[in-house]
Amino acid sequence: MDKQDLIDHCLTYPGVYEDYPFDESWTVMRHGSNKKSFAFIYIREGRHCANLKCDPMRAAMLRDLHGDIKPGYHMNKEHWNTVILDGDLDQEDIFDLVRHSFELTRPKISKKRQQADF
Repeated sequence: MDKQDLIDHCLTYPGVYEDYPFDESWTVMRHGSNKKSFAFIYIREGRHCANLKCDPMRAAMLRDLHGDIKPGYHMNKEHWNTVILDGDLDQEDIFDLVRHSFELTRPKISKKRQQADF
């Protein structure tokens, strides 16, 4: 998988847009409503990478299990992982990590709105 493949996948999520706040080499995938980032996609040392938010306990476990998952580059190491996209991880595993990051950063539903839905 390369950088563009992951950008294309992220754009399939509802309300998502791509942003380039630093320069063209870093693509940031954001939620449209709250502007929170859930994926930072870039090339570093010739490798296609993505920083993805992750539950801290899951993040530590994944790092222990997979050599292509490392503490987040330039990010909070407890809550973010760097995933090597062009390594040994299966595409479905990468997509699962993207979904997890998307869910962790998605806008919260207010209690008032939750009650109105019932």
